[in-house]
Amino acid sequence: MSSEIRFHLDEYVDVAVAEGLRRRGIDVTSARESGLRGDPDEAQLAFALREGRVLVTQDSDFLRLHRQGARHGGICYYPAGTITTGQLIRTLVLVHAVLTPEQMRGGVEFL
Repeated sequence: MSSEIRFHLDEYVDVAVAEGLRRRGIDVTSARESGLRGDPDEAQLAFALREGRVLVTQDSDFLRLHRQGARHGGICYYPAGTITTGQLIRTLVLVHAVLTPEQMRGGVEFL
């Protein structure tokens, strides 16, 4: 298991976020790149958990799955339209810098 957070972006997160994180040396995958575009939310969570990744999303359905006890490697959630792409990148860089995968596992960070 990695000692640094690795992210997985759901299909609604702008691809520019992945590019911005990669430029900063952060390991990130996206639903599009992983062939998961259009897959159910449960499949996204399962992929992220299996790969040891924290899911980044603006889809509140993932919060419902969390409340229902779904296993996951962590969720970073932000409501659609509340932050810019640049703000999201900076916030995820901060999460990456201050939290570990173990601290995120099974938890939700509201961005």
